[in-house]
Amino acid sequence: MNADAKALAASFDLEKLTPEFYDNPYPTYRALRENEPVKRLRNGTVFLTRYDDLVTTYKNTKSFSSDKKREFAPKYGDTPLYEHHTTSLVFNDPPAHTRVRRLIMGALSPRAIAGMEGDLITLVDGLLDAIAAKGTCELIEDFAASIPIEVIGNLLDVPHDERRPLRDWSLAILGALEPVVSPEAATRGNRAVTDFLAYLETLVARRRARPGNPDRDVLTRLIQGEENGERLTEKELLHNCIFLLNAGHETTTNLIGNGLVALDRNPDQKQRLIDHPDLIKTAVEEMLRYESSNQLGNRMTTEKIELGGVMLETGTSVTLCIGAANRDPAQFADPERFDIGRTPNRHLAFATGAHQCAGMALARLEGAVAISRFLARFPNYAVSGAPVRGGRVRFRGFLSVPCALR
Repeated sequence: MNADAKALAASFDLEKLTPEFYDNPYPTYRALRENEPVKRLRNGTVFLTRYDDLVTTYKNTKSFSSDKKREFAPKYGDTPLYEHHTTSLVFNDPPAHTRVRRLIMGALSPRAIAGMEGDLITLVDGLLDAIAAKGTCELIEDFAASIPIEVIGNLLDVPHDERRPLRDWSLAILGALEPVVSPEAATRGNRAVTDFLAYLETLVARRRARPGNPDRDVLTRLIQGEENGERLTEKELLHNCIFLLNAGHETTTNLIGNGLVALDRNPDQKQRLIDHPDLIKTAVEEMLRYESSNQLGNRMTTEKIELGGVMLETGTSVTLCIGAANRDPAQFADPERFDIGRTPNRHLAFATGAHQCAGMALARLEGAVAISRFLARFPNYAVSGAPVRGGRVRFRGFLSVPCALR
C-alpha cells in the first residue's frame, strides 16, 4: 500500500488527470500529502497538500502574490478572459484588492446578511413547493443551482427576467480556470465575458440613472463608492460584478449539492441531523470541509523562499490544494469521516488571511437554510441514480443528481 501510494504521488500530473481522479481525488491527495507534500510538477509549478503549508502561504502575502498577470498572460493571451481574471478582486494584491474588498464588504455586513434571511426562506420554500408539486427532483437544476443565482441577483438587483443567462456565463468563465483549457472552453469563456460585460454596461447605466439603496444593493454601493470619494474604475466595476456573480453562484451551488449527497451517503449523519436540527451550523462547516466547493487556489512567489523544507525560486507558481488540506490528519481527527458535529473545524474552504472569502457569511446562511429546510420537507429523500460530476478539478460539484422524494 505504501509503495502504491508513493507511485501514485510520483506519477501525479495536474495536467493529465484520470476519470478516477475526478470521481474521487482524495486517495491521490493523501498519497501526495504523505509522500510529496510540496510536489514539483513537470510544468515547473508546485502543488501543496498540507494544511500548515497552505495557511503559511495564505498569510504571507508579501512572498506569495495573488496577482495573476504573469501566470495568465501565456494561458489566455490578449483576450476578454485575461482582462477579467486579472481585474477580479480575488486575483489581485493590495492596494487594489483592499480597495475593492472594502467596498464589497460594506454591503455584506452582518446586519445586511441577517436581513436577507426572510427572503431566502421564502425563496427556498417556493422551490420546495414546486418540487413537491412535481413529485420528483433533480437536486442541482431544481434546487441547489436555483438558490445562489437568485440571492446574488437580488444583491445586484438584476431584474428577474434578465437572470436566465447568468448561470451559463458563470460556468463558462469559471471553467476556463481549469489547469488545462481546451480551445473550445476558451472560446466559450471569452464569449461569456464579452456577453456578460455588454449586459452589465446596460445594467450599470440604468442603475446610475436610478440608484438603489446602497445598504442592500451592492451594485449601487460599488457605483457610488466610499464617502471619502474612493471609486472603482469602469473596468473594475464591471469585472468585479462578474466576479461577485461567479463567486457567489457555483461555490454555493456545490455546497448545497455536495452537502445533500454527503448526507445521503452517510445515513447515520443524515438521521442525526433530522433528530438534532440545531446541528445545522456545524453540519454546514463539515460539508465545506469534507467536499470543499473550491478545491484549488494559486499563488506566485515574489522572492526566493523555503516552504515545507523545499526551496522555491522567485516566480514559482504555487497551487494550494484546499481539498487535500481539509483532510489533513495533522489538523483534523479521523479526517475521512463525515461528522456533522465536528468541532473544532478550522477548514480552509473559504481560505484564510487577507483573501478569506468576502461572501462566506452569506454562503453559510444559504447552505444552512437550503439544507435544513430540504431535509425537514423531504426527510426520506434518496439519490436515485448515478450523480454526474462537473468534470473539473478546481470546482468540485455535480452537474446533476437524480433524487427520489419517497
